[in-house]
Amino acid sequence: MAANKTNNVQFASLFKPAYVICQTDKTDRNAILRDLLQKLAYEAGIGNVEEAYKEILSRENEAPTIVGPGIAMPHARLDAVNKIVIGIATSKNGIVYAPGRSDNSVKLIILTLAPKDAPGLYLQAISSIAKICQDPETADKVAAFDLPEKVWGFFNTNGAVMPEFLRACDIMEPVTVKLQEHDTLERAIDLFVRHRVTQVPVLDKDGELIGVVTTYELLRVCLPDYVLWMDDLTPVINFEPFAQILRKESKTWLAEIMTSEYAIVDENAPAVQIAKEFTRQHTDLAYVMRGKKLVGVVSSATFLSKVLRE
Repeated sequence: MAANKTNNVQFASLFKPAYVICQTDKTDRNAILRDLLQKLAYEAGIGNVEEAYKEILSRENEAPTIVGPGIAMPHARLDAVNKIVIGIATSKNGIVYAPGRSDNSVKLIILTLAPKDAPGLYLQAISSIAKICQDPETADKVAAFDLPEKVWGFFNTNGAVMPEFLRACDIMEPVTVKLQEHDTLERAIDLFVRHRVTQVPVLDKDGELIGVVTTYELLRVCLPDYVLWMDDLTPVINFEPFAQILRKESKTWLAEIMTSEYAIVDENAPAVQIAKEFTRQHTDLAYVMRGKKLVGVVSSATFLSKVLRE
């Protein structure tokens, strides 16, 4: 599909100085977003402003897209556009972008419009300027420019390039729940219950992934093989096998129950490979690796949301 071809496309080529609102005097987020859309409708022919406006507000009200210090990247996928289009607005003094959040002051708004049938294209745009967005001085620098040409020149000079394809690292999330190789079954059960997860990665002292503990493996340990063949469960109706596990949970090491069958992808692998691993491994989680180090995780829910909806 032509809309997905981004080989060596410079981020600055996705917009023009005419698509920039420089140092707006408005302080209302929604008013600024509407102004940007009206400008893009006039300059780039994006189609129905109201449709795009409703789509963007729906997304931003649900999950404000603040992607760096003082920077927001709202977006929408529209039938009316056949290529990615960027509009930029700056506020010298900043605006309250997301009331209720501690980091809600924004000076730079980068509005991204992408074709409806271009999965992941918005995330490619974010990926192309990720380093710029993470610089805490970027928003102040860009907001200080008094001419649209200077705003465009900033991104052109920084040379951000759209990646050729969406990578695993572009959609992964941090690993917040994990176990260490010397943890016990007791620790694993506690994490399953507290965080309501279905599997937890096990790392060695160097942070390398060595296995995964799943609720399936846990239940398999609790239920001996003979129970699986019993039609009459009366002998175990009071969870006696589980009681036996509880008696020794603090002395059972993870090595005895963890599995080596799980989905992994390299951080720079095409994101579509994650879908392949989900299907091949019959799992809802894929672990993202940098060599042998675990750097992130992708759930099937996150994958579908980011690839098919963002």
